[in-house]
Amino acid sequence: MEVTDFLQPKEWLGRTSGPRYVQLRHRLEEGISSGVLPPNSSLPPEREIAEITELSRVTVRKAIQELVKQGAIEQRQGSGSFVRAPVEKVEQSLSHLTSFTEDMKRRGKDTTSKWLERGVFMPSPDEVVALGLAAGDSVSRIYRLREAGGQPMALERASLPLDILPNPTEVTTSLYAVLERNGMRPVRAVQKISAINLEPLEAELLGVAEGTAGLSIQRTSYLESGRVAELTRSLYRGDAYDFVAELRLSS
Repeated sequence: MEVTDFLQPKEWLGRTSGPRYVQLRHRLEEGISSGVLPPNSSLPPEREIAEITELSRVTVRKAIQELVKQGAIEQRQGSGSFVRAPVEKVEQSLSHLTSFTEDMKRRGKDTTSKWLERGVFMPSPDEVVALGLAAGDSVSRIYRLREAGGQPMALERASLPLDILPNPTEVTTSLYAVLERNGMRPVRAVQKISAINLEPLEAELLGVAEGTAGLSIQRTSYLESGRVAELTRSLYRGDAYDFVAELRLSS
């Protein structure tokens, strides 16, 4: 069925069926789920949808914005509105201390990184406290966009004492592979997970709409000696990750 035929108002628009923008949103959702609007296809321009449905452009815009917030529609500047391809959700265990690269490799996915920051810096007050740094110490810091299968998945910012990671540029793929090679791989970690709404810049980097649900994870990792080795603060796409923990009855 053609999109223009699918949007004809006599097929779905009713006076007593709720707000018109909600009815249009439901009709577009139906088009996406039924395949009339397949993944990566473009929606007709707002003006054209308004003419087909006999609705105002304000109503059409409001319906589309609702779908953008839900993550079903993606708006590309200068190109229009497109149906977002479904994201394959990743299930990550909270029971094992592994790296992003190791997790994705087990799933048969190639990983890439887009570097946003990498180098040696003066530490922030939070880094001084978390890493137990002395006055005058520097910190190795890496900040990158993690991708799997060409799909943006997470923003990851890691901070480490300089003697544990003397050369941050040595990290090209897996941080933990470098630490293991240097005999400094963490053996345990404590993680704090919080639900957030992504800020504009973070959302843009992750390829989702501003305000989309995400997961903020702060992890403090420890060497076998008990020393803090790493402070990592990551933002994960909420539509791409499920974190799973196995619980056992205490004996």
